[in-house]
Amino acid sequence: MNNFVRVWLLLLVLHTLALAVVARRERRNVLFIIADDLRTSLGCYGDTVAKSPNIDQLASKSQVFLNAYAQQAVCAPSRTSMLTSRRPDTTRLYDFNSYWRVHSGNYTTMPQYFKSKGYFTMSVGKVFHPGIASNHTDDYPYSWSIPAYHPASFRFEKKKMCKGEDGELHANLLCAVNVTEQPGRTLPDLESTDEAVRLLKSRVGDDTPFLLAVGFHKPHIPFRIPQEYLSLYPIDQMTLAPDPDVPKLLPPVAYNPWSDVRRRDDVQKLNISFPYGPIPKDFQLRIRQHYYAAVSFMDAQVGRLLSTLDQLGLADSTMVVFTSDHGWSLGEHGEWAKYSNFDVATHVPLIFYVPGVTHYQHNWLGMSTFPYIDALTQSDLSFKNDKVIRNVVELVDVFPTVSYQAGGTAPEPCPDVSFQEELCTEGNNLAHTFRHRERRVDEEAVSFSQYPRPADTPQVNSDLPDLKDIKVMGYSLRSWDYRYTLWLGFNPKTFQVNVSDVHAGELYMLAGDPGQDSNIYSNSDHSVVMTKMASLPRTVSLQMRMRLQLLYLTAGMKTGRRKA
Repeated sequence: MNNFVRVWLLLLVLHTLALAVVARRERRNVLFIIADDLRTSLGCYGDTVAKSPNIDQLASKSQVFLNAYAQQAVCAPSRTSMLTSRRPDTTRLYDFNSYWRVHSGNYTTMPQYFKSKGYFTMSVGKVFHPGIASNHTDDYPYSWSIPAYHPASFRFEKKKMCKGEDGELHANLLCAVNVTEQPGRTLPDLESTDEAVRLLKSRVGDDTPFLLAVGFHKPHIPFRIPQEYLSLYPIDQMTLAPDPDVPKLLPPVAYNPWSDVRRRDDVQKLNISFPYGPIPKDFQLRIRQHYYAAVSFMDAQVGRLLSTLDQLGLADSTMVVFTSDHGWSLGEHGEWAKYSNFDVATHVPLIFYVPGVTHYQHNWLGMSTFPYIDALTQSDLSFKNDKVIRNVVELVDVFPTVSYQAGGTAPEPCPDVSFQEELCTEGNNLAHTFRHRERRVDEEAVSFSQYPRPADTPQVNSDLPDLKDIKVMGYSLRSWDYRYTLWLGFNPKTFQVNVSDVHAGELYMLAGDPGQDSNIYSNSDHSVVMTKMASLPRTVSLQMRMRLQLLYLTAGMKTGRRKA
């Protein structure tokens, strides 16, 4: 018996080593999964409320970036930025109303790059933002080998589909439904998962590597989800945000008045004052309940995809990337939705499963890598992240990292002015983080986000102003220790920011203020440093200018020259 065990272990080691060699030599398929409006409300990110067993299981066999940030907390600009690896100031997309190929530059997208390398590329659901922002084609045929798929039931998403207390149908924010009573007896994410499973099955036996991008619509509003997922979050166990009030020193320009939430029928009935509200506490609890239920519903669809990889024998040859376009405020700072520079709006999950690198498969022994987990029937499941990266990273890092980890090469870094460069990256290739365990946090690493506003005070269109209406741009730099934001004058005709025209500022010291509730920015001592920042050569990027000012401010605090 001992000899049998030794032989079995030897075979296991040889198989593992062989897989590692193959993993380094062969190109990997890519399953790219992007959620919509998903903050880091997942068990694998330390959220004790969330029930997300399938994503947590994925994380346990992946590399998890704990501090990843979006470049703009709204769908179209964020997705375009991530998929082109260019920042919003390069794509010049801050709303939903332009297509980057004709508006700013004919940039190569991540799926387009894979397609040029011989991959069969497919899109299901919301990957690019549909409409003008992707030329009404989801950037086909540039990015995809076949036309993108959109679930037919999505056309009902914003219609009166939610049964109210009066028994009538309404266009509500809270919209838990009996799926069998919905048109087609289905929901958009159920349809998208069905199509993605079908496409995965179609690739079996085909030696052509593939990239399949699947965009789920949840937990985006309205919370039209199967009603049974509410049972995972009893309302009497839900709690309010720890900081539900608008910070006293929050500049008015920074506030998101959540106009899209206000437009829903059930919210309108509350007669909430504009712009600060607040929403009644009992309704706040219900919003939080429905958001978490939507997360669990979406997690179940991720589980269906991952278990299909197992069943088809693709788990040992397919890299899985899971992320979101941005977060969503659940009452923090008195805000709801996205549309801000706070962490709750910009902080996103970012998970990389790379077979042979983050996990070794043993399917030949009959072991399943991603068994499906039904949160509605299975409880008390917990997973431990195998490897986490705490350094600050950005969504513009996704393109170069995916292309490299799939077995190819990453695009070269962009020059300072890159409007004429079709293929380059404004992010970083994070491949080195997969080779070495993180020894210490890089306190110099930063992310750079931004958000436009039409005025210095909250307006009805503050959430999503059209380009022509943008007057102020909030540039936010997130380091390990600080979030620093400057609201600067912006010219929408020239796309130029005036670094001398400072409308407001925010500075949060995260060690003592992780929720970013105490703005310690003040006007004192800023005139000198702003003059210096404005006088820097044009070749010095705005990000570098802000970093220099942040160093000045924090050095002043540490030496006692400024009072916090």
